[in-house]
Amino acid sequence: VFLTAFFACKVEHESKHCNGKGFQRLGTSTFDRVYIANQNCGHTYPTFLAMLWCAGLLCSPAPAAFAGLVYLFVRQKYFVGYLGERTQSTPGYLFGKRIIFFLFLMSVAGILNYYLVFFFRSDFEKYIKMMTSAISPLLLIP
Repeated sequence: VFLTAFFACKVEHESKHCNGKGFQRLGTSTFDRVYIANQNCGHTYPTFLAMLWCAGLLCSPAPAAFAGLVYLFVRQKYFVGYLGERTQSTPGYLFGKRIIFFLFLMSVAGILNYYLVFFFRSDFEKYIKMMTSAISPLLLIP
């Protein structure tokens, strides 16, 4: 919520410095970059929330919460990098993809464990939680 509010404030600030009314204007390149960065972050937010919810519910809440906090920091880095040259936003974008993939793998592991318990009565929940807790700090490596 705070990150989205920050992005919206940046768009509003840049739009006040441009001539014309509305978003269909010939704005400066700064406004265009802020607006596009805001749109990009807004489009990925539902996917992030779905992956975070599934990973926390189906696998392990602590590593999912850690990955979620890191993802919010990475999106901030992406947004600020997008305001500069486009090449500055690439590390934040790639880092964000890696975190979403980690949350996806956590969700798949939780689903597989559910079906293993259901069909074969073998529970790997302790091992999955141990692995995700051990792997989650590795998300900080660029």
